[in-house]
Amino acid sequence: MIPKFISWFDKHNKVSWIITLFIAIAIFYVSTLTFPGEPGKNIAIKSITYHFSAFFFLALFLLISLLKGKIDKPLLFLGILFAVLYGVSDEIHQLFVPGRYLDIKDILTNSSGILSSVFLYLLSIKYRNNV
Repeated sequence: MIPKFISWFDKHNKVSWIITLFIAIAIFYVSTLTFPGEPGKNIAIKSITYHFSAFFFLALFLLISLLKGKIDKPLLFLGILFAVLYGVSDEIHQLFVPGRYLDIKDILTNSSGILSSVFLYLLSIKYRNNV
C-alpha cells in the first residue's frame, strides 16, 4: 500500500514539489507563532511530535521530488542537506520571534525525522525495484 502511494507521488512530481513547498511555508509560519507557556510534559510531547513529523514529511516529499523513485546519491545528499539546513535555519529564525528560542533538542528531533524519512523512502525504492 505505502509503496503504491509513494510511487504515485514519484510519477506526479509537480504535486510533490507543491506539497514540499507547502510544508516548508507551514513550518516557517508555525515558527513565527508565540505559544503560551504550558506546565507539564504535554508541551514537550507536542513539540517532539511536531518537529519529528514536520521534518519527516518535508524531507519525504523533498526526496520524492528530487529522486523520482530512483536512487541518485548526489541528489539524495542535496535533499538531506537542504532539509537539515532548513531545520537549523528554522531554529535560528526563532531567535528573532518574541517568546521563542533556539533549541538544540529541536534540531536533533528535526534531524531524526529527516533521517527516518530518508531510510523509509530508500527502503520503499528498493522494495519497488525488487517486486
